[in-house]
Amino acid sequence: MRQHDKLFIGGDWVTPAGTRTIEVVSPHTEEVVGRVPDGTPADMDRAVAAAREAFDHGPWPRLTFAERAEAIGRLAEIYAARQADMAALITEEMGSPITFSQLAQAPQPLSMLQFYAEYGRTFEQEDQRPGLFGPITVRREPVGVVAAVVPWNVPQFVSMTKIAPALLAGCTIVLKPAPETPLDAYLLAEMVLEAGLPPGVLNIVPAGRETGEHLVSHPGVDKVAFTGSTAAGRRIASICGEQLKRYSLELGGKSAAIVLDDADLAASMGMLAIASLMNNGQACVAQTRILASRNRYDEVLDAVTAMVSSQQVGDPADAATGIGPLVAKRQQERVEGYIRIGMDEGAKVAIGGLDRPYDRGWYVAPTVFSGVTNDMRIAREEIFGPVLAVIPYEDEADAVRIANDSDYGLCGTVWTADAEHGMDIARQVRTGTYGVNCLMLEANAPFGGYKASGVGRELGPEGLNGYLELKSISRLG
Repeated sequence: MRQHDKLFIGGDWVTPAGTRTIEVVSPHTEEVVGRVPDGTPADMDRAVAAAREAFDHGPWPRLTFAERAEAIGRLAEIYAARQADMAALITEEMGSPITFSQLAQAPQPLSMLQFYAEYGRTFEQEDQRPGLFGPITVRREPVGVVAAVVPWNVPQFVSMTKIAPALLAGCTIVLKPAPETPLDAYLLAEMVLEAGLPPGVLNIVPAGRETGEHLVSHPGVDKVAFTGSTAAGRRIASICGEQLKRYSLELGGKSAAIVLDDADLAASMGMLAIASLMNNGQACVAQTRILASRNRYDEVLDAVTAMVSSQQVGDPADAATGIGPLVAKRQQERVEGYIRIGMDEGAKVAIGGLDRPYDRGWYVAPTVFSGVTNDMRIAREEIFGPVLAVIPYEDEADAVRIANDSDYGLCGTVWTADAEHGMDIARQVRTGTYGVNCLMLEANAPFGGYKASGVGRELGPEGLNGYLELKSISRLG
């Protein structure tokens, strides 16, 4: 069992203020696999003070962008050497299939570090512009101390969407991992120490919701960067609004995959399986609404059902597993509750349902619903599990209308033999990320959502902008 009895604050392992601990339970075995301190408000105060000291008086914000980029590059090299360890650890703590952990859970955070290390080497802190009476200097400065509050589903991915650009900007950070998945953050702390980042630049305090709200509300925090539920995002936005504190929110999704009549279903299903069922369906970008024309509805339903039935359900550490357990018993019960809701609403179970695959572990049968209309709760609310709804449309205009008829606007896809025509569809759907015959998140491109899917963008040059303040300096003489 992995046991940690310290917190990472001020570049050192420190004794927590309280005695309570967080037990990390394997979703596969339901056995305790780790234990860490449960951070208290006093621990958060100490972490914010360390970050504040590092920002106000330390060297990090005063380095050039190129110097910080060099340090991020060192961290990237260390991360690259520990990728396999990170992937295995995330699979152990939250049940992500090992193939997905090796494909995304560890490599994508590394790609973010590598992107910002490269981008920062030539980034200009200042540029000159002509003014009415003399030159104007536009200067980019770090926003300050950042509170990064992250969920459990892709813990390193969402952590690094905040940490990597914040580091390059010159910010200092307090990271609050979710209580379900704190172990990967400890491995990251080890890498930060090895990379030689100055004390207080990154501080890590696992904790629950109340201590997290204490961090968000802390007057020593200049910006909150949050990924999680839309309900929690609204609460954070209200706190930050009261304090006029900067914030960015990456929230939920209910993405639609539009299958056009010319799509090659046999060729599409492999990629659609990843897009819709990745991480056991516990992904805000998951394509959980499958839109099929009435002309090919039965054919698409059969293809989707066959795709889901082909996924091996079981031990997430087994490379043959396509779908593992959900992160916690409450998540298992939540997803099964939505399956009941779908049945009560009149949708038909094409595969799956309420029979659990195993007696032990927090497994849910991967489920496909047919006969779904877009006003049903299973078509409108984020389920966060391996549950897909196949929805009919009349024509392409109707498909776009249904895709846009959502409170969310995070991601979407279109599946077609004509990629150029797919681009036309992509331009009509109101989401922040879109894929034509694929779903990709790139480190050099902005990621975020419209509507209730969030505020702001992460990744790419645009992601760095969220951690910078702009200063205009005019000069005469």
